[in-house]
Amino acid sequence: MSVTPIRLFGDPVLRTPAEPVVDFDAELRRLVGDLTDTMLDAGGAGLAAPQLGVGLRVFTYHVDGVVGHLVNPDLTLGDEEEVGPEGCLSFPGLRFDTPRSVSVVARGWSMHGEPVTVEGTHLLARAVQHETDHLDGVLFVDRLDPEQRREAIRLVREADWGSSVPRVRVSPHAGAFGRP
Repeated sequence: MSVTPIRLFGDPVLRTPAEPVVDFDAELRRLVGDLTDTMLDAGGAGLAAPQLGVGLRVFTYHVDGVVGHLVNPDLTLGDEEEVGPEGCLSFPGLRFDTPRSVSVVARGWSMHGEPVTVEGTHLLARAVQHETDHLDGVLFVDRLDPEQRREAIRLVREADWGSSVPRVRVSPHAGAFGRP
């Protein structure tokens, strides 16, 4: 396993919906290892495969001392919502108050093809929603109100890593906070 460079805002892979994992093989286990090593090295609460340039539906998380991963996640969001600080390893140094559901139940698979359910609230729920958004080509700035999005883009342009900034889109998911 190894620490891998994280793709930054502007890389097209971050806007491309990821494909479902169909092979639970050594390559997938290596990917989960690379995601975990990279996430821990960067100090993140989560990391999705597209952030390493891999278009597969898998992410890792590290919340409250628990490290885990989920393959092909399917989320059920709770009804209660909150707005709280959120950042992204693909947007170094940026944090904005972002709306999310307070709770989530995420069903998917382990890297070995075993069924997994992750249930969480607050930070874990936020991390799971954030990383699943990455798998859909949605970035946290897409969930900000228009004024916050403008500010985020201004800060990206001023950052030493933000040379060419693409257009920020509004989340394609219907309803408030991504609910159908």
